[in-house]
Amino acid sequence: MRKQSPFLVSVVVFLVSVMFGDALPGVAQPPTPQQKEHSSGGNDPHSKASKPMHDAQESGKAPTHLRAQTATGPLRVNPANPRYFTDGSGKAIYLTGSHTWANLMDRGTLHPPQVPFDYPGYMKWMVAHNFNFMRLWTAELPDSADTDDVDENTVGLPWKWLRTGPGLANDGGLKFDLTKLDQSYFDHMRARTITAGQHGIYVSVMLFNGYELQFETNAIDGDPYRASNNINNIDCPGNCPTDSSQMSDEVWNIEKIYMQKVIDTVNDLDNVLYEVSNESGSPFSDAWQAKVISFVKQYESTKPRQHPVGMTFQWKGGSDLTLYRSAADWISAGSHVPPSDGTKVIINDTDHAYGPPELKHDGAKGQRAWVWENFTSGSNVALMDPYLVVWPGRNAPAGKTADSRVGLEPDPFYAPIRDAMGMTLTYANRMNLVAMTPQPSLCSTHFCLANPGTEYLVYQPYPGPFSVNLAAGTYHYEWLDPTSNRITSSGAVSVFKGDHTFTPAYKADAILYLSVAPNRKR
Repeated sequence: MRKQSPFLVSVVVFLVSVMFGDALPGVAQPPTPQQKEHSSGGNDPHSKASKPMHDAQESGKAPTHLRAQTATGPLRVNPANPRYFTDGSGKAIYLTGSHTWANLMDRGTLHPPQVPFDYPGYMKWMVAHNFNFMRLWTAELPDSADTDDVDENTVGLPWKWLRTGPGLANDGGLKFDLTKLDQSYFDHMRARTITAGQHGIYVSVMLFNGYELQFETNAIDGDPYRASNNINNIDCPGNCPTDSSQMSDEVWNIEKIYMQKVIDTVNDLDNVLYEVSNESGSPFSDAWQAKVISFVKQYESTKPRQHPVGMTFQWKGGSDLTLYRSAADWISAGSHVPPSDGTKVIINDTDHAYGPPELKHDGAKGQRAWVWENFTSGSNVALMDPYLVVWPGRNAPAGKTADSRVGLEPDPFYAPIRDAMGMTLTYANRMNLVAMTPQPSLCSTHFCLANPGTEYLVYQPYPGPFSVNLAAGTYHYEWLDPTSNRITSSGAVSVFKGDHTFTPAYKADAILYLSVAPNRKR
């Protein structure tokens, strides 16, 4: 949404276990006679020594998407490489995908919303883009009025609690009964989570949405926690439901009953994660979020399955340090490219780390760069996707519906970041990701995932040559042009131990993948 300054355009260079073309392996200094014995092939990527391997992906074509057909789990932090999750098989599971506000509760500018969210179409679209992750959005306010977030103006039923009356809330609907959960809301949540899992997509179930409580309360908001909007004489408006110092024991008990119901609804599913709250501020929500994390973990410990619990960046006033110090299993930072040392699984999300003004300013190159920089730094990545929301100056989907602010086809402006994310999932699945860690000192670009001596994935922020420190051996390489997501060439090269220079054949972003063995997955 807002915070980070634009990041410099980047060039992606992959060195890993298949072949990415147009590698120009050059030696940084003349080799010794002993080194010459272990080095063959010149700097010409099209020399005989660099001829394409028979099992390489075909040059000029896009790599075939590689993804799990169904989501396996439950997920837990991978003990062998805690930057990623695992399903218990030992493999590293990398998460990436788009999420949009209406994927659980219908939204719009008409009251009530008149354009049902096409969830089956959304699932097909997610698979087509090779995504395997999304946040499932909840809401706190039935009507956020005329805010900048036009997508959230009105939110349709079902709601967390039944609107039984007697009497009307300030949004014109019946008052809430905070002692009666609406079963249809939870049935809806479960059905959509199951469908996502059947499409290979992991779902982060959002428990609370603190952003709305901070910034969108108004005279017609229908806020369930306002005494005039419920029949229970509960008065905890504004930030109160996300601030332990303000809320009563009665409010906390209402929240616990709701969270228990969420867990009871999805605990048996493999593709579930939890998110405490979308952008509740700091420091007022710090203690409350810690309390929620503890409660969810404690309650799930009594259940057949346990799922990862996440804490996402607190806006305003948040600090990444608070996230790292939390008891959460995963976090979404506020940094453009946060360091990933394995302290937490990081799902870096444009919602917190790369807002719409920066995305628009940076254009296609910046969008691609953000994805590859984060991937090669050991983070998972997610896009807060405006999808079909008409957002002047930010998103222009094609087509018209009954709501003038809801379109029919996504704006292609965001295609570069979407395509890059899908491609990272393919490479995450092609590589032995569990053995790879960020190794910025091995390459001049400082963006490098590597299992030294076996696999390398390097990201180059600028056009032109770059160097990589390699162990002696013969490597298979493959170059990918991220502007088209097509392989430009592939082959093999033998090198001595030390720094080697690689030069892409094109003057733009470049991804180079090197490994000592042909890639196992095609």
